[in-house]
Amino acid sequence: MGSVGDWRQAPAVRDIAAGLKSWPIVSFMALSDVRARYKRSVLGPLWLTLGTAIGSMGLGLLWSELMKVPAAQFVPTLTAGLILWQFIAGVLSESSTVYARQASVIRNLSLPLSIYPPQLVLRHLVNLVHNLPIFLIVALVYGVPVSWHTLLVVPAMLLLTLNLYWVCVVVSILGARFRDLEYIIGAVLPLLMFISPVFYRPNYLPFSETILWFNPLSHAIELVRSPLLGHAPPDFVIWSNLGGLALGLCLAFWLFNNKRDRIAFWI
Repeated sequence: MGSVGDWRQAPAVRDIAAGLKSWPIVSFMALSDVRARYKRSVLGPLWLTLGTAIGSMGLGLLWSELMKVPAAQFVPTLTAGLILWQFIAGVLSESSTVYARQASVIRNLSLPLSIYPPQLVLRHLVNLVHNLPIFLIVALVYGVPVSWHTLLVVPAMLLLTLNLYWVCVVVSILGARFRDLEYIIGAVLPLLMFISPVFYRPNYLPFSETILWFNPLSHAIELVRSPLLGHAPPDFVIWSNLGGLALGLCLAFWLFNNKRDRIAFWI
């Protein structure tokens, strides 16, 4: 019984429990960030949707010719990949500065530190929702098949979001301690974009697609894109994401539990 009590008194457990009670604050802050970004703009967040639509159609039609893949097959693939990449890259690029950007709030208000990573993930999830109509239109225009596998997009998105959450927790803590991490991630992300199946599917490549599966982001993208295109994700993609979630949550909990009290001093 004593061990159970000690576990409940762990800093991470107490902070996360308080963070769950503060969920309205998390959602309010995330939505406020989205509104503030497009303040006094005529179209508001629709600018994000418009930019994605132009990029998807322009790059889709061009790359379909370059890769000798029919537009009806390539444009939906690229559109889904681009939308998912914006979601993934947005979280990764900003994770290292989660606590630094909220330094004034952390110093002046007694709020759980566990609320800031989900705030970032939720904000980019809202951006993702703004872009979903683009894929729906492309799917209707090019006749993307709808099957029972399409329903898998819901659990797949949940799994992807949870994986991004633990990544955000880990990177945000490391970023608070090591400020150079922000610049390292910024330099690596453009390269990751081209070695990840954003503009194509692994089987489009002229060399063995096995090489591409060494990239964890390939698994994250295909987990959701396959159901969007009417296919079930490969079994190894599902298991790799589930395994990553189990290990990642343990790592995030351990790191947050041990370094939580130092974050305010680091920033």
